[in-house]
Amino acid sequence: MASLVDAGVSFSTAGQLTTTSRSLHLRGNATFVNFCNGEFMGKKLKVKLKHQSDNDYGIFRDRKRLVCTMTLTADFAGETELTDLELEKKDSRTVAAIILGGGAGTRLFPLTKRRAKPAVPIGGAYRLIDVPMSNCINSGINKVYILTQFNSASLNRHLARSYNFGGGVTFGDGYVEVLAATQTPGEEGKNWFQGTADAVRQFHWLFEDPRSKYVEDILILSGDHLYRMDYMDFVQDHRQSGADITISCLPIDESRASDFGLMKINDIGRVLSFSEKPKGKDLKAMAVDTTVLGLSKEEAEEKPYIASMGVYVFKKEILLNLLRWRFPTANDFGSEIIPASAKEFFVKAYLFNDYWEDIGTIRSFFEANLALTEHPPRFSFYDAAKPIYTSRRNLPPSKIDSSKIVDSIISHGSFLNNCYVEHSVVGIRSRINSNVHLKDTVMLGADFYETDSEIAFNLAKGKVPIGIGENSRIKGCIIDKNARIGKNVVIENAEGVQEADRSSEGFYIRSGVTVILKNSTIKDGTVI
Repeated sequence: MASLVDAGVSFSTAGQLTTTSRSLHLRGNATFVNFCNGEFMGKKLKVKLKHQSDNDYGIFRDRKRLVCTMTLTADFAGETELTDLELEKKDSRTVAAIILGGGAGTRLFPLTKRRAKPAVPIGGAYRLIDVPMSNCINSGINKVYILTQFNSASLNRHLARSYNFGGGVTFGDGYVEVLAATQTPGEEGKNWFQGTADAVRQFHWLFEDPRSKYVEDILILSGDHLYRMDYMDFVQDHRQSGADITISCLPIDESRASDFGLMKINDIGRVLSFSEKPKGKDLKAMAVDTTVLGLSKEEAEEKPYIASMGVYVFKKEILLNLLRWRFPTANDFGSEIIPASAKEFFVKAYLFNDYWEDIGTIRSFFEANLALTEHPPRFSFYDAAKPIYTSRRNLPPSKIDSSKIVDSIISHGSFLNNCYVEHSVVGIRSRINSNVHLKDTVMLGADFYETDSEIAFNLAKGKVPIGIGENSRIKGCIIDKNARIGKNVVIENAEGVQEADRSSEGFYIRSGVTVILKNSTIKDGTVI
């Protein structure tokens, strides 16, 4: 807004504006503006010429003469910044996001046996897709596409319930659209998605649509990561640097570096080369000075490597050019398009020095869930300013009778009766009966309740109700939804088996973690 009469403006040492009570004097044909203490000496102000007919506040003479007014951004509550340029660079209306639904999810099998990776439950009450969706919402980005191909029914159902224009989270003039893999006329149209880049290529026409004409940058996100990020900070860095492509990256130490694809950068953060999971001398060669990206000298010495998070922002025109003309046969962003683009385009690294986890394997899924119970947790769903959204289920509070709960998360709508739950995550609508000891376990919960009469009927027929039966002991386990675990069951993997396929008996063992299948039944007295 323009400066007001009987109010002045001054700059603080931080370059901010402060309102003061200076006066303006109008004497005859001359206008004098007094600012005390030389606040504006040596400062460059944004000045424009205007007529009195403009309906803005300012200092005016008569209708026929032009006068000068200072266009300033002020906050009546106190200090603020000159943010015109920042607001332009952080305009989320010019950004669209694409969330990749992932491939077949073989490393997360059997959790992906009947669901897509982004639909896998996490944290007791959420699904993995809620993480990038919530980051978009909290960043003000309301144009979101989700690309799906494998086992997408539950993912589509969750998105429809959670992020729509009715009962879920609303998006104003934006949209959330699921783009399922489909076949189109022509020989090439018979192919399903061949990779991350190919999936976006098959829907490139969406960004030539009239409603995308104001979109300048496109975020490429993964649907199976756990982190909290303001994407507009990422986009703003991308725009201010003038980069064609910006890659979000993590600083990591040498002990973990060989597990990631690493990047080599120069002294302005420009990406020069990539190396996929290097070891030995090749690993040493990928060390960089991470103070360039903002780390302190001490932390840079501890973490001399940077790894790609698989989170990218492209200029729209650059992305379309790469997919359609420059690399029309490349199928993957991380292994093909981006490494090749670094030789021809300005590809920049952006430092994300916070918690991030790729939930790509059973072991990482198991450990990331249990890490939520730490004090304090490395990642928390409890952030009032930047919440993680999910489906509104309208479930009642959990009911806990005569039970002991230590370092655990109990989701809503659960029933715990005279049990001991230790270092575990218990999902929605879970039932845990008397004398059950649950330790180091991730229980995904249930999709529905069984009534008391249904439970009594099942017991009378010798069947197992949903939940965990009396006197059972479970450790180091993932229990998928709607599982029925009987009485006196022991699941501990005492022999330390690393891999086993016992699907006929209702479970697998993956990386030493026992996984009880969805809708399976573990009979009374079973020992695993």
